[in-house]
Amino acid sequence: MLQIRCKNNNVTKSFAEGTSLLDVYQEFADDIRLPYPVVSAKVNNRSQGLKFRLYQNRDVEFMDAREGSGHRVYVRSLCFVLYKATQDVFPGSKLFIEHSLCRGYYCNFKKRTGDVLTDDDVDKIRARMQEIIDMDMPFRRTEATTEEAVRVFAERGFADKVKLLETSGQVYSDYYTLGDTVDYYYGPLVPSAGYLRVWGLVRYEQGLLLRVPDWNNPNQLAEWVEQPKTFELFAEKTHWDIIMRLSNAGDVNKAIQRGHASELIQVSEALQEKKIVQIAEEIDRRFHRKKNPVRIILITGPSSSGKTTFCKRLSVQLLACGLRPVSFSTDDYFVNRVDTPKLPNGDYDFDNIETVEYTLLEDHLLRLMQGERVEIPEYNFVTGKREWNGKKLKLSGDTVLIVEGIHALNPLLTKKIDDSLKYKIYISALTSISLDDHNWIPTRDNRLLRRIIRDYNKGAYTAKETISQWKNVCKAEDQWIFPYQETADVMFNSALNIEFAVLRTHAELILSSVPKNCPEYAEAFRLLKFIHFFLPVSDKEIPPTSIMREFVGGSSFKY
Repeated sequence: MLQIRCKNNNVTKSFAEGTSLLDVYQEFADDIRLPYPVVSAKVNNRSQGLKFRLYQNRDVEFMDAREGSGHRVYVRSLCFVLYKATQDVFPGSKLFIEHSLCRGYYCNFKKRTGDVLTDDDVDKIRARMQEIIDMDMPFRRTEATTEEAVRVFAERGFADKVKLLETSGQVYSDYYTLGDTVDYYYGPLVPSAGYLRVWGLVRYEQGLLLRVPDWNNPNQLAEWVEQPKTFELFAEKTHWDIIMRLSNAGDVNKAIQRGHASELIQVSEALQEKKIVQIAEEIDRRFHRKKNPVRIILITGPSSSGKTTFCKRLSVQLLACGLRPVSFSTDDYFVNRVDTPKLPNGDYDFDNIETVEYTLLEDHLLRLMQGERVEIPEYNFVTGKREWNGKKLKLSGDTVLIVEGIHALNPLLTKKIDDSLKYKIYISALTSISLDDHNWIPTRDNRLLRRIIRDYNKGAYTAKETISQWKNVCKAEDQWIFPYQETADVMFNSALNIEFAVLRTHAELILSSVPKNCPEYAEAFRLLKFIHFFLPVSDKEIPPTSIMREFVGGSSFKY
């Protein structure tokens, strides 16, 4: 008999060898009483599907769709139902699950005939999805040699999955079937389609938008948030992918195998620099217009998006345009630490807008724009106090102010300054590559890997500590950054197509240091698993001015 400890209630019970997690849950269900349906579990801090069978003593923690791994299992399973429905209704069609959008997932859909997608088409796909769910059709996992899995997908014309698995270096690979439809997913699924009760499907632009449950309340759909500018940025990303002939991890790996890693780096960097030049030229144009010339550049983005390096590269291009950029730090306007708002657990809430004395900051900006000489404070992070050390600033006729920070686009920061005088920039690492046509990489995974590497290299935090803080970081971004991203004049994607191949060389050892007996191991293991799909590439040819240097080290900029 096995001894299985349920971490939800810290109770241990005996089970026969080969018992499934679903059977274990039925035994513990009355005591656990999670508020939402269980969709997956963690076994010794590794995410597993509920059909997973146990053959040794284990710790088990059951998850609903509020928790990160549970939510991913739910969405992943829903994507398979969508894919099957498209194949059943439109045989020979192509579905590309591309990226998160409007708190759902945007999917590019191509009918075999080439006809435009209509509302009637979406109704048919939606109806077929509901039939599959009502039938409670089971998901079946098959473990096979990678050679066999490659053969299965090659016979069905899945070049994206063939390239991914051929270059994965794995001896065995899993694939899934739903009815007579075969697909590949790099994580577990729910046991059957009947688990998927909350979802939606609508036509959006030229494709589909798959709506998913709310993170905090999985019994209802996530609130719709319109994101036209974000959609345009993703469309630009797709255009860049076409230029570089890359659309998934297999393409990147094949290019690396052919010796093109250096070329990929050079082209990716050139495309980013081209975008920065375009932004600088637009700022210059608006600076020199007769009516309401731009005087302030506001730059924001979530954690590890590369804001600092972007600001420095933009400053170089502004200088090349004949402007004189002056950085203006919101950090110097932090309230004294004792006045900082606190979280419910008593910790300081450093991401709260109230940590910034924004009325004083705005007053100084207004006075500077009126030509006054202003004394600027300096924040002492050691004492936790704002100091006045005689630092003064006065703008000349060719000066533009660059204000960078997580609250830069928050209207409270510059509400008395006319919007026509501002140029607002939003930057994020909008992951520019997918594993295959149905397995996208969340943008937050890109940024989390960057942050883990940077924190470790600086000696600030271990990987375990960075992962443990990430949930609060994401919560703060949802509250203080993302609501304002669509107000930006321009958005900038700081991710590189070859980025994960380079990050792998840094992240492997760091992530492997996370102890297996801590909750953070689940995330470390997941990140290691997906980053191993990319062949490693040395960072030696990454330019010293690259945004990536902010995270892997070796930047020529001073921070």
